[in-house]
This record gives sequence, structure tokens and C-alpha cells, in this order.
Amino acid sequence: MRTLNLFNPTSRWYLGTSIALLMLFTAGCAVTLPAPTAALSAAQQAITNAERSDAQSYAGVELNDARRRLQLAESSVRKEEMIEAERLADEAKIAAELASAVTETSKALESNQELSRSVQALKEEMRRTGGPQ
Repeated sequence: MRTLNLFNPTSRWYLGTSIALLMLFTAGCAVTLPAPTAALSAAQQAITNAERSDAQSYAGVELNDARRRLQLAESSVRKEEMIEAERLADEAKIAAELASAVTETSKALESNQELSRSVQALKEEMRRTGGPQ
């Protein structure tokens, strides 16, 4: 078995490097990331906004996906998996924003169709009464 000779420069280098690596490793393990409260709050707010815009009726799949991802994010926080929790919270926010966008688009299409029907009805009425066409 070899013994460590501290007077040998190579041995000192290995010892110093080993100590430095050990310190880096233990410091890295000791760091606990904070919970991504801002991302979780933003996701919850986006879901609330989507619900207020009646997204359940127009974009139920997207809204349910957002809710599911937020639940997974909250579960990841409880498991202290903060990076995963933040990623899932961001995904939940995006899914909720998509649900809001789909809802607004669907509502706009419905309004457009209703206006088209009204214009068509007015044209029919004018044709029957002999008004200008």
C-alpha cells in the first residue's frame, strides 16, 4: 500500500484537488432551491382568468391540461423537486393562456357567424319588401 507523501508536489496536487472537489460536491448537495412561488402564482392566475372567460365551455381540454400540470407542479414542490415544479408551473400557465386564446377565438367566430346571419336576414327582408339591395 502506498502512503501519501506531502513533500511530493504530485501528491499535494492530488490531495488539494480531491479536497476542492469534495468541497464543491458537498456545497452543491447542500443547496436547496426555493419553491417557485411566482411561477405557481402566475399559473394559478392564468387558470383563474381562463375560467372567468368561460374556457371550460370552449377549451375544456386545454383548461383541464393546465389544471393537471399545476397539480403536478404542486406535487413536485411537496417532493422538493423545485426545478421540475417550476417547469410544470410554466407549462400550466402556457396551457391556461392557450385555453383563454381558444376561448376568445371561438367567441369571436360565434359573433361573426351571428352577424353574418343577421346580415343575411336583413337582405332577405329587404328583398321581400322590395327595398334596395
